[in-house]
Amino acid sequence: MSFKELLKKEEYQFIHTNPRLGQNIILLGLGGSYSYGTNNDNSDLDIRGITMNMKSDLIGLSEFEQYVDDKTDTVIYSFNKMVKLLLECNPNTCEILGMREEHYLVLSEIGQELLNNKNIFLSKRAARSFGGYADAQLRRLQNALARDSFPQSEKEQHIFNSVRNALEDFERRFRKFDKGSIRLYIDKSENSELDTEIFIDANYNHYPLRDYENMWSVMHNVVRDYEKIGKRNHKKDDAHLNKHAMHLIRLFMMAIDILEQGEIITYREKEHDLLMAIRNGEYQKEDGMFRNEFYELLADYEKKLNYAIAHTVLPDNPDMERVEEFVERINERVITGDIR
Repeated sequence: MSFKELLKKEEYQFIHTNPRLGQNIILLGLGGSYSYGTNNDNSDLDIRGITMNMKSDLIGLSEFEQYVDDKTDTVIYSFNKMVKLLLECNPNTCEILGMREEHYLVLSEIGQELLNNKNIFLSKRAARSFGGYADAQLRRLQNALARDSFPQSEKEQHIFNSVRNALEDFERRFRKFDKGSIRLYIDKSENSELDTEIFIDANYNHYPLRDYENMWSVMHNVVRDYEKIGKRNHKKDDAHLNKHAMHLIRLFMMAIDILEQGEIITYREKEHDLLMAIRNGEYQKEDGMFRNEFYELLADYEKKLNYAIAHTVLPDNPDMERVEEFVERINERVITGDIR
């Protein structure tokens, strides 16, 4: 069965029948391991896409950011939400614009126009965004492998570093935000079971609840993932660790492409064998730790990324004038009824 044939299956009927989706979808494609070319027999099939906002979202009172179907691992972003994520060079959304042609299940005229203009969203922010995600992957490895040997205070530092990196996109906006501030720090714990603990000082006034919930979810997910991966049952979780290690290197590869070539390359054909070797455990020792060769590989990619950051011709920030012009032109077609 071809991937496009999947959309005819009963579990995907919501794509055709939901009024937010259907003909409003401008792009739909494979996500996850299939889009990277690193899938194996145990890989789940993820679907990622973009749907146009409705007229009522743009000039009325309705709001819509994304549609999620957990049963089929499907996430479809609204056009405006997607634009905001692309402006931050969010890795999970940038990759939607760099898939192989055959991995797009739906691609409308507007979807193709978005692909043709993807370069207007690229900037040096990719170094921070992809680097932050890569650091989070590295922390997950360190947290899991050091769960027994590291003292609690050092484990807490790992969590702190992961949370800080996950919040970098927020912090860039908060520095000039006049409605409040947030500060994370480690101090002596008031909990008798902990030596040190992460504390937060937050001060907000008249701040949108949905935005605050989104920020809180970022921090919550880091702590939750740490606790989950810290409880390993070895053989099963080794597969997850190797997958984290693979994605760590893949994120470096994608960031370097963006900074050096101005290209989003999701499918890693040239590096397929290397990535699959990592995923298949060839860089992991019998005791579950990783071989020196993996850390040498990681150090090499860190050097390549630093070089790319220093020599990229990408601007510090996206060209907002071009982005605004593009978004307004597309959304105007919705308002005038040219597209629904």
